[in-house]
Amino acid sequence: MFHKEGYKIIFITMLIVAGIIFTADAFIDIFWLQKTLQVAGLVLLILILQFFRNPKRNTQLNEAHIIAPVDGKVVVIEEVFEKEYFKDQRLQVSIFMSPINVHVTRYPISGEVKFSKYHPGKYLVAWHPKASEENERTTIVVENETVGPILYRQIAGALARRIVNYAEEGRQVVQGTDAGFIKFGSRVDVFLPVGTKVNMQLNQTVKGGEDIVAIIEG
Repeated sequence: MFHKEGYKIIFITMLIVAGIIFTADAFIDIFWLQKTLQVAGLVLLILILQFFRNPKRNTQLNEAHIIAPVDGKVVVIEEVFEKEYFKDQRLQVSIFMSPINVHVTRYPISGEVKFSKYHPGKYLVAWHPKASEENERTTIVVENETVGPILYRQIAGALARRIVNYAEEGRQVVQGTDAGFIKFGSRVDVFLPVGTKVNMQLNQTVKGGEDIVAIIEG
């Protein structure tokens, strides 16, 4: 299964690759060059297909659980000052997605979208300390009665040039369902109340929609 955000790119890539294969076959007589171009085209198509894959995830719904919104590696667990929405100290958990990870963003909790804002910006590498404040990004806050408001932030990376965000203020959303997509490299930050016991460690590989970031009892 592929994400809907990739349909157009996949279709265009298929046309390009088909053109490369038939053109090389018809006009290039040097065997090794012909096959090199054809294989390169197929490799490109495979890379695009794997990037836009959208595997089904088995989310165990629980209002007290904060689940990983994306696939990737945990690169930050630290207390920071969140100055856009909470304007106080929060525990930040950051998950970095490489180009080979699934790039679907999923809602970390069920509840009501209280805040959703897009910020244009730079394209620093996603692990850069200033990426959270200076890169293209979206900030989303979802709230339910058990855990209160939870903020997650989609951050574009050096290769990313478009963040897709489906969260609309006032909308009721379900944990683990499709919340958006970040094209070609990125990071997602989750902001939790200070003192929250995080259920993962630095450099741990996590699976979006399934692995639990933290449990917060109301």
